[in-house]
Amino acid sequence: MKSICILGSTGSIGTQALDVVSQHPDRYEIYALTANSRVELLAQQARQYNPAAVVVADESRYEELNALLADRPDIKVYAGRQALNEIVEAEPIDMVLTAMVGFSGLEPTIHAIRARKKICLANKETLVVAGELICQLAQENRVPILPVDSEHSAIFQCLVGEGDNEVEKILLTCSGGPFRKMAMDELAKVTAADALRHPTWNMGAKITIDSATLMNKGFEVMEARWLFGIPAEKIEVLIHPQSIVHSAVQFIDGSVKAQLGVPDMKLPIQYAFSFPGRLHLNESRLDLFKSRTLEFFEPDMAKFRCLALAYEAIGRGGNMPCILNAANEVVNEAFRQDRCSFPQMADVIAETMQRATFSANPTLETYLETDAEARRIAKELIIQ
Repeated sequence: MKSICILGSTGSIGTQALDVVSQHPDRYEIYALTANSRVELLAQQARQYNPAAVVVADESRYEELNALLADRPDIKVYAGRQALNEIVEAEPIDMVLTAMVGFSGLEPTIHAIRARKKICLANKETLVVAGELICQLAQENRVPILPVDSEHSAIFQCLVGEGDNEVEKILLTCSGGPFRKMAMDELAKVTAADALRHPTWNMGAKITIDSATLMNKGFEVMEARWLFGIPAEKIEVLIHPQSIVHSAVQFIDGSVKAQLGVPDMKLPIQYAFSFPGRLHLNESRLDLFKSRTLEFFEPDMAKFRCLALAYEAIGRGGNMPCILNAANEVVNEAFRQDRCSFPQMADVIAETMQRATFSANPTLETYLETDAEARRIAKELIIQ
């Protein structure tokens, strides 16, 4: 029996992870569940999965959560950022699923690594912002980091059993989002509601907008660079509208291995939990007789400038990916609130990258300072 802590249990990944746990009650149990502010759902989950503890990051929701679980004294209730950092260190926990959204997932992940917990990584911003630091800590503490993103799980599955065989390049796929066929001048008129209608995946609002701009794919290039030790110039993005080929690896002999499946996050979640074994999963199967067309296109870097900015941030290194991420979180929220247009998101990010203080050798303290500075700059640019 493996004991799991889910950081972000009320989000898309967290709720699907709980479905996976429900399918294997003989293998997995929940030790802790956390949420940012959705206390009603968190309390419902706590009643169903009986964790030892629950944590709400928003301290103003503590009393409400405590009242919702007042008849369950066996479930400890905590609140605040420090409580998140402490709960992942609890001795009974075997693995931590990091499914929090954005920069907020960085510190709890660091604490979990230092406590030598297996990391099932769904919070890509952790590696985007501080990939070198995270990989160094994982190596020092001998902690495995298992990818939960469907694309990185696919790459990981393609690499299992390949040993030291040299990789020529990684083929990182994406659906292309809802605006793949739209002309550049039309993008100025799109709304958040348009962007949230993703053609193949059902995800949270923030990541769905990032998928529409292809910033999410830029983040995944960075994540792949750190997870697999492959330089960004050997990571090629392919638009694949069918979302059947989740990613592929090309080796130096020209052979290409790909992982295929239906667009469903439960498979990569379960694989991260069960690796190196595979367990039965009660979900739909890929029918290749019905999947008659598999298309692949090169992304338009001019139209989807956020992807180009991500590659630029990788090339500059240091704290530049942290600057990129902070500015993106600000513009993503502003776009969802109709405070900036779709093309303006890339403009603000690019200007923030020019203005924010660059550090070639950042520490954790540098990342925290950089995040705050970049957010301030991006917010000021939006107001102008």
